[in-house]
Amino acid sequence: MNAIILSAIWGVVMMYTGVVTKKKSTPKVVAILGILLLITANWLEYAGLPFFNVHTGGMLAFTSFGLVFNLVAFTATLFYFLLSGSDMEDVGDNVADYFALIFFVLCGVSIATSFASLLMLFLGIEIMTIPLYILAASDKRNLKSNEAALKYFLMGTFSTGLMLMGIAFLYGASGTFYTEGLNLGFGSLTPMVMAGMVLLMISMAFKVSAAPFHFWTPDVYDGTPTVFTSFMATIVKAAAFIAFLRLFENAFGKMHSEWQLLIAIITALTLIIGNLTAVFQQSVKRMLAYSSIAQAGFMLLAVFALNNTGKQGLILYAAAYSLATIGVFAVLIKMKDYTFEGFNGLAKYQPLLAALLTIFLLSLAGIPLTAGFFAKYYMLVAALKNGQMFWLVIVGILSAAVSIYYYFRVIQAMYFKEGKDPEIHVSEGFKTILLVAALIIIILGIHPDWLLNLLNN
Repeated sequence: MNAIILSAIWGVVMMYTGVVTKKKSTPKVVAILGILLLITANWLEYAGLPFFNVHTGGMLAFTSFGLVFNLVAFTATLFYFLLSGSDMEDVGDNVADYFALIFFVLCGVSIATSFASLLMLFLGIEIMTIPLYILAASDKRNLKSNEAALKYFLMGTFSTGLMLMGIAFLYGASGTFYTEGLNLGFGSLTPMVMAGMVLLMISMAFKVSAAPFHFWTPDVYDGTPTVFTSFMATIVKAAAFIAFLRLFENAFGKMHSEWQLLIAIITALTLIIGNLTAVFQQSVKRMLAYSSIAQAGFMLLAVFALNNTGKQGLILYAAAYSLATIGVFAVLIKMKDYTFEGFNGLAKYQPLLAALLTIFLLSLAGIPLTAGFFAKYYMLVAALKNGQMFWLVIVGILSAAVSIYYYFRVIQAMYFKEGKDPEIHVSEGFKTILLVAALIIIILGIHPDWLLNLLNN
């Protein structure tokens, strides 16, 4: 509850900050203070010291799983603000409003990670996504940004309609919105229950850009200002997966065998389509958009497996994927050329940046000694422990092998190809923050238990 209330309050504070001050640098400072407060407040609630004692009627349940993910999401947002906060000034004049919208998104994230009722799931998802429609269209002078926002809005509202219809079917079948009541109340898979469950599955697949409901993702990520694509593709996507997992564990856990094959098919399609299409991209930004679809396939393995190993893997995946992708996008924003050729010879002119980018890309590819390796490992082990559909694990391993190709294309361009000086102007502070993010990825790649042990509280 700490995170829900404080993120909403700080969103309002950011709006007033834009009115009170005209300096573009002030909102970033206020936003960093706000995210530090959120991290502290969430940690205190995790330790058993909530600020607010609000009676929710059982519609919210604050578990260690949700609170630990909040810590991961807020910490990743802190790095996002430190690395890319200044770049928001280049998008438009309403910098404080951009930060306000991000805090409102974090409010939705906090609800989505703690819902115990389908109504709160709906509210969390909508609060999390509606501000993103505005951020996608924030570069009003760019037609691609306007197109991205329109596509995102249309697809988002369509998937929301499916979610509401699914909720209506489930309420009609059970007479309750509570996920625990749904799980206990379904004695058999009736047509109404099946319809509601499938509609919710499709809706959540849209939200996490899982195939074959992924088609909006490349155009939206490509058209959205890069500084906001970074946030959309990481923290928001990971939060949607936490909601996805909580929904199917708490509401449909007893019917796991009935829907497992459908999730397995969606997972396999997501892994195959995401990786194969990423191979043929010529823009690094668009490659990252397709690779985010492929990464979604790995995170779907947690929903497929529905066991503790999968939950641990999803938390680790959220941390590894978010930090690495935010780091890559932070450098990409500084580039004038988003093609692979734009990275030619970067190691010669910016050796530290190239080295840190290499660590991020290795983590995304799942190479050992990075957090991304253990994240993928936990997901595959979770699927194996499930004991069903071994072929899906094979698809995951082959997909991970394919992803090495397109991530290493960037590394090859930086170290083994000649190019002009990209003229990247970054401060020493920027490099230091990137270095800290890279060190965290390496530390989690050696000792993932330092994060996962928090789930045992």
